[in-house]
Amino acid sequence: MNRYLNCSVNSTEIWSLHLVLALGIPQLIINVISVIFNCAVIITIFSTKDLHKPIFILFCNLAFSDLLTSFSGFWISMLFITNPESTIFGSKDILIAYAFYTMSILSTIYNLVSIGIERYLAVAESLRMRCRVSRNQSLAAALINWALAFFLGCIPLAGWNCLHNKENISALYSPFCVDYLILITIPNFVVAFILPLFTYLSIIAILKKQTFTMGACGQANGTYKSAEVQVARTSVFIWLLALVSYAPFVVGVVLDAANRLCPNDLYPSVYVFRNCTAVLITMNSLGNPIIYTLRVKTLGSKLKFLKCPASNRVQVIGNI
Repeated sequence: MNRYLNCSVNSTEIWSLHLVLALGIPQLIINVISVIFNCAVIITIFSTKDLHKPIFILFCNLAFSDLLTSFSGFWISMLFITNPESTIFGSKDILIAYAFYTMSILSTIYNLVSIGIERYLAVAESLRMRCRVSRNQSLAAALINWALAFFLGCIPLAGWNCLHNKENISALYSPFCVDYLILITIPNFVVAFILPLFTYLSIIAILKKQTFTMGACGQANGTYKSAEVQVARTSVFIWLLALVSYAPFVVGVVLDAANRLCPNDLYPSVYVFRNCTAVLITMNSLGNPIIYTLRVKTLGSKLKFLKCPASNRVQVIGNI
């Protein structure tokens, strides 16, 4: 049944210029900052031989995903500023932009999961020496992540959209269909939050067990405890950033599925909320390089290496 059957769905302008600029300009700025930061990470990893290792392949792939998220977010922000009604009633341009945005977000999620699994295997390696991730395995994981994200993200472009058929159309993310949004949101919500949480809790548990064992043998030292604290803090930061960034979007999709109101009835509060969720997702793309790379001393030192004088270019080997 057409969700807008009793609504006057047309191109009537319902956005005010001041509100459009107040929402659109900050989105553009944050996306530009995210593009610059992720480009710096990608260039650093590509230009440094020491960083051509399995974990840094995943870091670089994550930066590519976040870069595409920022580019597509910038594209959507420009469409919103130039034609805000298209983000309510749908258009071909916004459909393509949303498809790329979905693809990049899904790739980011899968990369976060891959990094969590790699970190778990790296920590467990001291207990099971056979658990070592090779560079080819990291490359394979990256390709699989992109293939799955591309497939799920391009489904609307292949015909599963409500651009011409308003039945089951999304009120927040038109011209996406509500059932498509639910399909890609709920399962990936579980993947993005439950699996990484379990992975990082397992890492902390392994580190605590190893610390206890070393302490019993009189071998515990400050360096090992420092490594434990670093991984524990990074795990908490990862969880909180993902929770803050994606939980509002998931809530919006659930409310969208239950919504039967007309677009005019949702303006402005619900659409302002939608734009704020986009900002939070971009903040996640900006925060991922900070948490996953700058907290890794090796990569952090390489970023400083690029901007320091030759006399100060001293390589710092840190714990990953």
